[in-house]
Amino acid sequence: MLGLFKTKRKSAVILVVDDEPDLVSTVKTRLEWHKFNVETASNGQQGLEVAAQVKPDLILLDCNMPEMTGLQMLERLRQDKELQDIPVIMLTAASEPRDINTAASFNVAEYVTKPFDFAQLLGKISQILDKK
Repeated sequence: MLGLFKTKRKSAVILVVDDEPDLVSTVKTRLEWHKFNVETASNGQQGLEVAAQVKPDLILLDCNMPEMTGLQMLERLRQDKELQDIPVIMLTAASEPRDINTAASFNVAEYVTKPFDFAQLLGKISQILDKK
């Protein structure tokens, strides 16, 4: 199964934006095991700043965060010509149809609800990056 994730994109940069430090730490560590470069931010405003600096290959984005929500960050990303094409996977506990529909209107690549299976998430990440 590990061979499945050894893609040409293994040096890809993934930005994880979430206000739960334990989740961020776990996801970061596990992605780094699979040879991804990982940047993190704890809210949407920080996420935009980091995205502008590093231009990640993919963003994992939570909905509910302080200062700027994930959906607000997503809207701002899609308005920025340099960042608008970055694929985004919503990784969130928000499972209301309204949240899912709003995210879909901003062309998210995937919508994954917490709790999630990491192997499945990794498969989605690899599929998205391989299409880029």
